[in-house]
Amino acid sequence: MMNKLSPREMADQAQRTYQAGDFALAAQAFAEAAAAYAEMGDALTAAEMQNNCSVALLRAKQAQAALEATQGTERVFAEAGDFRRHGMALANQASALEALKRFKDAIDCYERAGDVLEKANEANLRAEVMQLLSMLYLHRFKFYEAVIALQSGLSGVKNPTPKQRFMKKILFIRV
Repeated sequence: MMNKLSPREMADQAQRTYQAGDFALAAQAFAEAAAAYAEMGDALTAAEMQNNCSVALLRAKQAQAALEATQGTERVFAEAGDFRRHGMALANQASALEALKRFKDAIDCYERAGDVLEKANEANLRAEVMQLLSMLYLHRFKFYEAVIALQSGLSGVKNPTPKQRFMKKILFIRV
């Protein structure tokens, strides 16, 4: 009897492991799922699994491995015209770069992610990325850039959450 899991079953198992909080094991499982999808010729899903692996590695405090896991995935999504996942891949790279204290590179990646997510019409995801960029600017004592990034991200959100509405009110108060 064959006991080999399908790539989808591998991905589901990786997701369950991630949700259980075992990030290192989840990263390994996502990497195996990525390899299985690549072997099947499904480059898009393989790249998505690599990005999931990257997120798990970052949660496991393995920033360099997280960056390496997501390298090149943005091109796979860009070539397929998948702006949503292209932007998310760039945001994952930015998070890894930030964890590695490569702040200039992280800022560049977050900005590119925001631009791509705007093309994808993903206002809420873009707002999250711009909020991360804003926080990075704040940590770098670039207050003006932080406000601009946050305003830019929030401006496209059609149905803001209570937190986003509060941030909008604070940002748009005229002194």
